[in-house]
Amino acid sequence: MITDSHTHLYWKSFDEDRDEVLARARAAGIDRMIVVGTDLETSRAALALAHRERGILASVGIHPNDLGGPDDPGPSPETLAAIAELARDPKCVAIGETGLDFYWDSVAKERQIEGFRWHLELSSATGKPVIIHSRDAHQETVRVLSEDLAPSGPGGVMHCFTMGAEELVDYAKLDLYISFSGVVTFKKNDANRQAAKATRAERLLVETDCPFLAPQHKRGKRNEPSFITGVIECVAQQRGMTTGEIEELTTNNAARLFGFTD
Repeated sequence: MITDSHTHLYWKSFDEDRDEVLARARAAGIDRMIVVGTDLETSRAALALAHRERGILASVGIHPNDLGGPDDPGPSPETLAAIAELARDPKCVAIGETGLDFYWDSVAKERQIEGFRWHLELSSATGKPVIIHSRDAHQETVRVLSEDLAPSGPGGVMHCFTMGAEELVDYAKLDLYISFSGVVTFKKNDANRQAAKATRAERLLVETDCPFLAPQHKRGKRNEPSFITGVIECVAQQRGMTTGEIEELTTNNAARLFGFTD
């Protein structure tokens, strides 16, 4: 059994062959997939998939890049209330993705931080873990989490972790799960592979982040859950383990974080 801890299977690029994509995933042994919303519309789509398809669960939230530009007032109280209501759905197992993305400058940093804090509050209120995006914002991400992540709360995961072992230390101190994507397989990413090797076994996850970031052996193609085997092979090699051991370890970790019961 394999768990893909982060997908965007509602993406338009899957509209013509979603059933085939899911069939390939299941044939590859991927029995659970988390579909992660990035705004109200896609959060609803993620939940719709979760209610329609076996083995799929959802996360709801607003991505930092979807919080509105300088001429946009940002998410309305009604939108935030709708996200909070979706979070109560039994098929919703996490909050997010949320976090900080300073690579792009379309959303003010202050608004991103405010949105991040709101999601952390929702995570604490619902008892569901938070899925965290961080790009070019390591220090500020750590600062917000250190201040607002409840020590006794449901925790969370640094999704698509692209940094190295040095940055990993700060997230380990916060007891967060660390999820590796196709990025770990890229030829010039030794630092990320070192992080995959250094992550505590009980906090290790894998994901595709599909349709983005296909692993090296599928580079340039639309990513899909069945490609996660390339991520697993790379992480297993770095840690001196078999692929079966990584599959079992990461699936058990995902079950613990997201509260799977079957």
